Amino acid sequence: MTSTFTLLRSDPASSARLGRLETPHGTVETPAFMPVASQGAVKALTRAQLEEVGADIILVNSYHLFLRPGAEAVREMGGVHGFISWPKPILSDSGGFQIYSLSPLVKVREEGVRFASHLDGTKFLLRPEDVVDIQVKLGADIIMCLDHVPPYPSSHEAMEASVDLTSKWARRAKAHFSEVETRQQLWAISQGGVFGDLRQRSIEELLEIDFPGYAYGGLGLGEPKALLFEVLERGDGLLPREKPRYLMGMGYVEDILEAVERGVDFFDCVLPTRNARNGTLFTSQGRLSIKNEKYARDPRPLDESCGCYTCRTFSRAYLRHLYEREEIGAAVLNTIHNLYYYLDIFRRIRQSINSNFLGSFKRSLLLSDQAKDEAR
Repeated sequence: MTSTFTLLRSDPASSARLGRLETPHGTVETPAFMPVASQGAVKALTRAQLEEVGADIILVNSYHLFLRPGAEAVREMGGVHGFISWPKPILSDSGGFQIYSLSPLVKVREEGVRFASHLDGTKFLLRPEDVVDIQVKLGADIIMCLDHVPPYPSSHEAMEASVDLTSKWARRAKAHFSEVETRQQLWAISQGGVFGDLRQRSIEELLEIDFPGYAYGGLGLGEPKALLFEVLERGDGLLPREKPRYLMGMGYVEDILEAVERGVDFFDCVLPTRNARNGTLFTSQGRLSIKNEKYARDPRPLDESCGCYTCRTFSRAYLRHLYEREEIGAAVLNTIHNLYYYLDIFRRIRQSINSNFLGSFKRSLLLSDQAKDEAR
């Protein structure tokens, strides 16, 4: 069985959608958030903890796994599902963003990308066909085409060249993927930044090639929010309703809600896990910095309305103590809470779409955050 997407319900007041993605490793209800497990692990969590917080799908990064331990090593261990012992769906990113942002000496040509490993300087050439082969060996349910991600801001001319290259690479990736026997799906990534004409051109060219899913790439890099939302609105009018849409790297809840209203189905971001390790916790009462001295003798849980293991078991005083002492347990317990919080937000988003109350849910959540953020 390959992955199939079913649109179950649409919000009457917006473009928000309730959907279901069925994959060889299980079903994902959408809108969905994918915890980031770039190197095959969500930092600080075991598989059991990840399942307990409610994750149904995770994201791994083919760039990192290609460098260590290597795609062939992962394939020999039963693919990424067997290697990391994760039985549920997995999406693998192409690694394009990491190549451009982490690697020194990057040279982009029509042939592919020449770069040096950020680990030891080893030089590689990766063509779009190679990126497909790497991800086929990894075995994730959903794999992504190699795209070109210019920095923000970039000129219209530079962004136009990026769109041209991304479309050419997508065409080559699709042709190569069609020769492979696999139950995986290959999704494409649109580029164009916040230039409306270029983003439209990118999407239209990818639609001509025909993929089972489409992503927005190159966003969330510092562009004005109004322009970001314009891109999503334009994309909503262009992309087929029967296929899933994925906004890459978007993590702030207020932005996620706006994107959901503009028809986006999938999200990923390191924000909840990275913030957890830095001592910033998301709660129903706003953000909380556990390093703050005022929590040193606070017997309350992080969030009295939260059902996660951390909130059911430990006080703020103890969590602050762990963080101040740089104990490993601080990262574990904080990450459990932040991911539970995010995944619970998505459960409530799906419930509100199903009940035709997304607008009121969004307003109540954002008003609560504005009124209470850092108030505690």
